[in-house]
Amino acid sequence: MELLRLILFLGLVFHKVVWEVMKKRERLEVHPQHFKMSFKSLVKLIKVIVLAFLVFQTLFLDLFPISGRPIGLKVLGTTIYFVGLAMAVMARLQLGKNWVNIEDCQVLSGQSLITNGIYQYIRHPIYTGDILLLVGLELALNSWLVLAISIPLLVVIRQTLAEEALLSKMFPDYNAYCRRTKRFIPFIV
Repeated sequence: MELLRLILFLGLVFHKVVWEVMKKRERLEVHPQHFKMSFKSLVKLIKVIVLAFLVFQTLFLDLFPISGRPIGLKVLGTTIYFVGLAMAVMARLQLGKNWVNIEDCQVLSGQSLITNGIYQYIRHPIYTGDILLLVGLELALNSWLVLAISIPLLVVIRQTLAEEALLSKMFPDYNAYCRRTKRFIPFIV
């Protein structure tokens, strides 16, 4: 196994460990919405399958190579990967007990609006970081599967719109926060 694959794999493990440790430490309270339980189960299953595929691909598969000489692509991809990993993990730590799984889309009792740290520049740094991580991973692996990132990107866009609608109802300051921040890329988008 080449060193780059091992490093990318360890990054994926680190990302997952941070999420799991934070969930356990904060003992998330999730209010079940019974009419959505089958959808939530499907989303969780899809997340597990995608993660398992990414781990397997990272460790073992060379799928749909972009270039025969991918050195520059691997360097660019690895850089994007680590920027995304750092952004997602930093944002998750800053969000703390205010974080909710993507499939839960709810505001927890006692939840507060986080507007400091990376959240003072963008409203969805975890989503941005995760998308960058995926793009970087596929580029570092020299794979045309980088184009498949458009699927989770569409899910993220849909989810951000739903979350923002919910947050604007729950937090009176949310609309002002939206006016002074960008969704995904500081000062741009």
